[in-house]
Order: sequence, then C-alpha cells, then structure tokens
Amino acid sequence: MTDQETLYTIALTRTPRLNSVHHHLLLENAGSATTIFEHRADIRQIMPEATDSLCKAISSMDAQLSFADKELQYTHDKHIQCLGVRDAAYPSRLLECPDSPILLYFCGNADLNARHIISIVGTRKITPYGKDLCQNFITELKSLCPDALIVSGLAYGADIHAHRNALTQGMTTVGVVAHGLDQIYPRLHRDTAVEMVSHGGLLTEYPSYTSIDKMNFVARNRIVAGMADATIVVESAEKGGSLITARIANEYNRDVFAFPGRVTDACSAGCNKLIMRNEATCIAHAGDFMEAMGWITESDKQTMRKQNAQMELFPELSGEEQQIVSALKNTDGKAINTLSIETNLPIGQLASLLFGMEMKGVVKMMNGGTYRLS
Repeated sequence: MTDQETLYTIALTRTPRLNSVHHHLLLENAGSATTIFEHRADIRQIMPEATDSLCKAISSMDAQLSFADKELQYTHDKHIQCLGVRDAAYPSRLLECPDSPILLYFCGNADLNARHIISIVGTRKITPYGKDLCQNFITELKSLCPDALIVSGLAYGADIHAHRNALTQGMTTVGVVAHGLDQIYPRLHRDTAVEMVSHGGLLTEYPSYTSIDKMNFVARNRIVAGMADATIVVESAEKGGSLITARIANEYNRDVFAFPGRVTDACSAGCNKLIMRNEATCIAHAGDFMEAMGWITESDKQTMRKQNAQMELFPELSGEEQQIVSALKNTDGKAINTLSIETNLPIGQLASLLFGMEMKGVVKMMNGGTYRLS
C-alpha cells in the first residue's frame, strides 16, 4: 500500500461503530480506503445500500486522521510492515475468513503465505506431558516438513513452548499478539520475541499503545486459526482460549487436531472432548498429522517406518524417562508410589511421564495399576 492508502486504512480501522465485516463491505464497494475517505460525507454514492448508522460512522472518519498519521510515522520509525488485504504479503488464507482484519502490523521476515502453516495452541498451565508433546512433535515435524511455519500466541504454556521448540529446531515461527508492537506481553517472553523477529516474526491487528485487554486475546484467536492450514491443540482444560481457537478453526473449515490424554487429567479434558465430539482428529505424533493432511510422500512413509523401528529398539528418552526404565529393569512391574520413591519424581510428573512412555511403547500399565517395560 502507498502511505496515503495506509493512512486512510488505519483511520478506517479506528472509526467507532465499524467492525471487520463493515470494513470488508466498504472496501468491496469503494475499492480503497482512500475512496472511502473521499466519500465520507456521501458514502451512498458508492454504496447505495449503506444504512443511516453506517453513513454516520463513516462521516466521522476524519477525526481519526491525527492518530493514523502518528501511527504511520511509528511504523516507519520501527520498521513495521502495514499489510492491507490487497498486499501480496498479507496472509492469503485469512482472506477466506469473513471477519479477518483489513490491516495487519507485522515485524519479521516470515513468509505469511508459506506452503505449510500450522497453528499450535494449548493451555497456559502446561504439564510435563504437554511439554514433551510440543518438543517431540516439532522435532519430528522438522524432519518431515522443514518448511512449515509454526504459529501461536506467545502466551504462557503451550504457546511459548511451541515457539521456543520451533526456534531450537531452526524452524520459522510467528507470534500473533493481542496488543501493539510497541510492547511484549507477557514481559517474560521478550527475549524469545526478539529472537522470533529474526526467525519468523510478530503479527497483530492492533496499533501501538493498545492497552492489554482480555477481549483482544479472544479476538486474536481468529487470526491464529484463520492464517493456518490446521490448528493443533496440545493440552486444554474443559474451558480455555485454545478451545475457542479450535472452534473458530472448525467454523473456518480448517483442519483441527488434538493430542489425547488420560481421562483423569484436567489439562487434557478439553482435548479428549474435542476428539470424542469429532471436532478434532486424534494424533500421537507428527507422522499422524502429516498423513492426515496429505503432506507426506511414500518416501517419507518409508523413512518413518525405519525411524519407528529404530525407536522401538532405541527409544529417545529424557533423563527422567531413563530413570524410570532403570527402575523397571529386571522386574515384573512396580506401583507408581514405589517408582516415585525410587526415582525421586513427584507423583503428578511421574504419571505424565509414564503416559508419554506408554504412547512411545516403552512401558505398559498392568492390572492393578503397576507398570512394567513393554
């Protein structure tokens, strides 16, 4: 966009009583924000069906020019890209969503129209099991789909683990934030966010100096869902933002996936419910996801079979998992309380580790709740 078009687009997005649906209708009829501004006093000339309330709202558009001018200057000073719906760099998948923002602010180097884009979301109170899922999934994804762009919301829990694991694997990752790019929330994630600007980026629909507001976090979920081919829920309680993102993704006809958990685990209750209601496809690893998406070749499948065969013989285990294996060697099984004492691991963490090891085929739970090596 030209600076003039950007100026009027910012003003349009700031005009009270207008939402994303109004913005799209106006642009479809006028062709540009500049034309909308030029006809702010007679909008019915280009949009005859405009309601009285819409006409009144548009007539006040010039009151936003001072703010828009300052914001435009700020984006220039901070090297922030302003992406309108007609810009080639605007996330094209979002254009399929009726309530997508007509303007996005982006700081980074990622291709927002990458061939493969995956959103990973989940609880803020992530467990060791959820952390392992994030790490294992992205590690496997790196070998199967290295060009994938990982999208999340930079929040505590699953979001930040998805971003950090992507960075560790050398993958591109974008954080969709619910505020302006003048700040980072939460502040603890600032270092990660700075690293992401060079290996992905930060994206928002909000101008600078937007206050932290709960509803903005809910609204940004539609961008997380809409700009991706698929949304993956790592862990979720029965209620939470990640379930909102999953619902929106389903409404946008995007693919939704979820990792299962124990029926007794509160942090997996939301995932299990999504799966039971057929609102998400159950996956255990990246291979499941790739196959469901049709992103995997026959050669990839053969490589996966070899890797799985090697995993059965020499599973890649964390230090804590190796402790559990050592405790179970040369026994017919041990109760979780005994294992907790011998490994010095808390019961809650141990239960998550054992479940993950069951998924890997390393241990098996026997009648009576004891565990043994498979």
